Order: sequence, then structure tokens, then C-alpha cells
Amino acid sequence: MSRRTLLPERLLIQKVRKNVAKNNNSSYEASSIKVLEGLDPVRKRPGMYVGSTSASGLHHLVWEVVDNSVDEAMAGYCTRIKVTVRPDNSICVEDNGRGIPVARHPQKRIPTLEVVLTVLHAGGKFDNDAYKVSGGLHGVGVSVVNALSKRLVARVKRDGGIYEMEFARGKTVRKMERVGKSKATGTSITFWPDDTIFESTIYDFDTLHDHLQETAFLNKNLKITLVDERELEPRVVEFCYSGGIVDFVRFLNEEKTILPGMDRNPVYISGSSAPDAPPDQKGEVEVALQWNTSFSGTVMSFANDIYTDEGGMHLEGFRSAITKTINDYARSHKLLKEKEANLTGDDIREGMTAVISVKLSDPQFEGQTKAKLGNSYMRTLTNKVVAQGMAEYLEEHPNQAKEIFKKANQAAKGRMAAQKARQATRRKGLLESAALPGKLADCSVRDAEMTELFIVEGDSAGGSAKMARDRSIQAVLPLRGKILNVERVQEHRALSSDTITSLITAIGTGIGPDFDIEKARYHKIVIMTDADVDGAHIRILLLTFFYRYMKPMIDAGYIYVAQPPLYQLKPKGKKNGKYLYTDEELALEVAKFEDSSKYTIQRYKGLGEMDPEQLWATTMEPKNRIMLRVTIDDAMAADRAVANLMGNQVEKRRTFIQTHAKDVRFLDI
Repeated sequence: MSRRTLLPERLLIQKVRKNVAKNNNSSYEASSIKVLEGLDPVRKRPGMYVGSTSASGLHHLVWEVVDNSVDEAMAGYCTRIKVTVRPDNSICVEDNGRGIPVARHPQKRIPTLEVVLTVLHAGGKFDNDAYKVSGGLHGVGVSVVNALSKRLVARVKRDGGIYEMEFARGKTVRKMERVGKSKATGTSITFWPDDTIFESTIYDFDTLHDHLQETAFLNKNLKITLVDERELEPRVVEFCYSGGIVDFVRFLNEEKTILPGMDRNPVYISGSSAPDAPPDQKGEVEVALQWNTSFSGTVMSFANDIYTDEGGMHLEGFRSAITKTINDYARSHKLLKEKEANLTGDDIREGMTAVISVKLSDPQFEGQTKAKLGNSYMRTLTNKVVAQGMAEYLEEHPNQAKEIFKKANQAAKGRMAAQKARQATRRKGLLESAALPGKLADCSVRDAEMTELFIVEGDSAGGSAKMARDRSIQAVLPLRGKILNVERVQEHRALSSDTITSLITAIGTGIGPDFDIEKARYHKIVIMTDADVDGAHIRILLLTFFYRYMKPMIDAGYIYVAQPPLYQLKPKGKKNGKYLYTDEELALEVAKFEDSSKYTIQRYKGLGEMDPEQLWATTMEPKNRIMLRVTIDDAMAADRAVANLMGNQVEKRRTFIQTHAKDVRFLDI
């Protein structure tokens, strides 16, 4: 059996046998147990503290430092934050808060500034004396940044003086010293990320921009300035929103058509716990919401300014309150007839854009990633505040209430139509392996963790991919034509598309209420389209489908984009050429030849132009291929991008094309 066709089960068995033999020859003694002290655990396992060593982890360093400044703002002591990207790609975060304490720490007997920057789980957020509300609750933020920076300089204005201290990879290299006088207060942290840890230390301006803008929305009247000094003319952007989350909702709905009567002001609701509530049961709730005419909803929830991607108790309280209040209003005002069923939460949230922001003294998150809020009393508080506020709004705005009901009622009809469509597909045995799409060339291995599905455009590329693949672990699904743009249609219309139902069938998870990621038949779903305009369009249509109908697949890291080569450069007289993936690579290779007659260049406009061996070697063979994993680093930016590019607002797409036309790598005419 050849190397390419060796079944993964046998490869796994061989690997295990080798490891067992290796382990039998090694010793396991007391000296084998390693104890990591100080910040060494952070440098040893950086992913545990910042998520990864990729671009996401790199930018997380900035968020940790900014969060400290935001905590000062929430405590009422900071009004300005400035984030500067220096020409050498270092980051400086300055604020006008109280300044990190510099006095001698009573326990450690060193400056408190040094404790904060060199000791894990050291901070002013473990009780309610220094901070009533805080996002950085684990006390690892700025010390982790220090550990993962090759250099860090802290500068504090406090107690009438200016103090400086310097560190390298978490170690103190310059003791704290007073370098001047100042009546002002504040903290400045400048750090250089460690290039021996991170895959890249180049910061992305757009990522910084979107996150800082979101932070400004959540903190009314807080001024945040972003300066990028890496260009000849520094880029300066300032964020400050007097409306807070109301401005946030307006911004999120900027590209969408608002329901009649709601185009002026979003609904704003706020409230807090009773004055006599126990200290560990106190909280504040702010909600802003507005409906638009789209077929999808956007609900973003935050706790102490931290985006809770997986929701939590505050989101549960919000959803139940909105659903019950609107149904009660519809019943009491005869909009829903006696025998008609209640609207579901999904019906009511279709087209709704909402931001939920809660503040509490002792939030309980699930892990350092803080993806889900677990304080049960916040469900009760949020439910109470939202139910009361929404009921008052509906009574005071009857015309808007009727529009909200009309929109939800239309969504209910679409839901029932989609339910019938799903039932019809189930009757056909849609999600059973015996009834997989006819064009799907499935793989033989059934372990989803080991299998891959390549989605290709057309029968030509499909034929090459089917011949090139490793049949044991790689499946191929050719698409017939372009997939429907699901951003513009309701679910039942999407399910009427044979291409979409074939895709859902092949993946196996179902969609909507039926979605179950555990039923995914493949843990790598690879979008493999041609390197031309049509291929890019199909890729975006597919990504829109996954974002709207199978977002947990993206969150789990199951969605990839293949990177086939653009060129093959072959020297004259040579049998094999070199595959090149960018115009820059081509230019570098061509420069090595003195005479253009010494080589030939083949431009691959489509995957069908490659023979199976070339397609395998460049795009499908696991050891050599280049694939991009699809991620969603910022929910706000992702939602706006999908709405801009795939929604009904043609003018927004035109503006996007005009703005980014200069960035096009190649254009087929």
C-alpha cells in the first residue's frame, strides 16, 4: 500500500506503537517533575493566558492593558485613553486614571508597581475597595503582557511624581525610579511583543480600530484615541460617544433599513438592583435595541465591558423578557387571536439589533476567556428591568409596537414554512448517510476528526479533486452554480435551493433548531474555489451561509479556505516547476533569471486547469498545502461586513468597492 493511500487508522497505530516503545525506555523520577515559578508558566504555555500565539493572542496583549485603563474609567477616575502603535510596532497605552500605586507593598516589600507587573493574580480587583466594577478579575492581565514582551516600560504619574520601571520578558531590568514631578495622574505602559513567542508581531490597524471603537461605545463619554505612527503621515482616530450603547445600536444598524417609526431613536432601557440588595447581588442593566427589515438578528451582550460571546444569565433574562412582553402586548391588544400560537423568541428577534451591557461587582465567568456570564441573579435582574422598560415603550409607542409585531408575525410565517421544508427533507431521508447528495464523493473513514470535505465549484474542478484526493479521509462535493445569497432571504427560501440542501446534507449538522455540531461528518470543511472573481464570489457566498446558519462550525475552527497556487514557473529543460502563490513570489523568482527565454510561466485561472497530481501536490496534500482557517475575531465587524457585502444596500457595496479597489491583487477582465 502506498504512502498516500495508507489508512489513517494504521498510521495512528504505528504512531502509538512508536510512542509506547519510546516511553518504555525513558525514566520517570522525582527530577522529572518541573516547578514553574513567577511568570515562567506564562512563557511556557502562553496560549493558556492569551488564547494563542497567533494574531489573536498578539492583539489580546493590547486588550489586557486597555482593560486596566477602562476599569479606571468605570470607577470614575479616567476620561481619556490613548493607544499608539509606534514605528517599531511597539504599543503604548496611556490613561489619565489614578496611576498604578508605587508605594512599597506591605507583603512583598517591593514597589507595588513591580508586584502588579511581575506577580500573577496580583491586582486591585479581588475585593470591592479599589474597584466596584471591573473586567480584569483574574489579576493576570498586565503581568501576562509583561511576561510575553521582550521589553516593557511602565511610567506612572502619581503622588506628585513621575516614576519609571523597565522589564524584559517578565524580569525586572531597571528598578523603579522617580524621574520627574507632575501634578497629573495616570499610567503609561509601552511594550514590545516577544517575537520568539508570537508568530507575528505586526499589529493590524483595523483590528485595533474595531475593538477600541466597541470599547468607547460601552463607556459613555470616554475618549479613546488610536494613533498609528507606522506611516509617513500618522493615522489618528478618536472615539467618544455621548449616547453610549444607543449610538452603538445606531452604528450596527447604519447599513440596514429600519422599521417605520423606529428610524430616530433605538429603544433604551436601564435599571439597577434594589438599594437594599446584598453586596454580592448588586448590578446595573443597560439595553438598547432597534428592529430593521433584514432576516437576521444581532444581539451582543457584555458584562463589565467584556463581550460574552456565549451569552449567559443576562442574555437569558433579556430574551425571556422580550419574548413574554411582546406576546403579552399582542394578546392584550388583540394583535394575536385567541387560537393563534404565541410568537417564538426567534420570530421576535428576527431583524432585531440589540446591545445588552450589565455591570456587577463580582461577575462569574466561565474561565479566563470570559465567554459566558454565570451569575444567576443577573438573569432575574435583567428580566425585570427589560420587561418593565419594554412594556412601557410598547404602551407609549403603539404605532411602533404594531410594526414590531408585524415584522415578528412575518418571521413566524417564514419559520413555519421553513419547518415544513425541513420536515420534507427529513421525509426524504435527507440527513441519513444512505441519502447523501449524488454528487458527493464521500470518504471511507467515519471518524469526523480525521475527515475533510472539499467544496469545489463545478464538475470540472470536482473531477480533478475526486481523482486527486486521498479517498480514505477526503470527500469532495462539487457545487452546481452559485449558492444562493442567504443574507437576502428567509430560511424557507434558502431550503428551497438544491445546492444549499445538498450542502446541509453532506455536512450532517442540520440548521436552525435541528443544528447539532456533534453530528458534523467532517471536522475540516474546505472551500476550494478558483483564483478568479467568480471563485471569490462563491467563496463569500459560502462564508455568508456558514456565518448565518452554521456559525458554531466557524467558532469550532472547522471551516477553512484552500490556497491553490496562482502560478507555476518552470525553467527550460526541467520537468518540474515551482508553484507560486502570490504575485510577489513570482516577481522574486523571475528576478533570478537573466533571460525570459529561460523559463515558462503557467497561470492557473481555475482548479480544472490542474491535473490531479498537481492539485494533490499543491492544494490537497496535508503536508504541503496552505489553508486558512476561518475565524471571527470581532462579532461587530463580522456582522457589519456580511450586511455590507451581502445585504440589500447596493450603495454600501459600491462604497466598499471604491474604497478597497486599490487592494485588489488580480482582476480578470
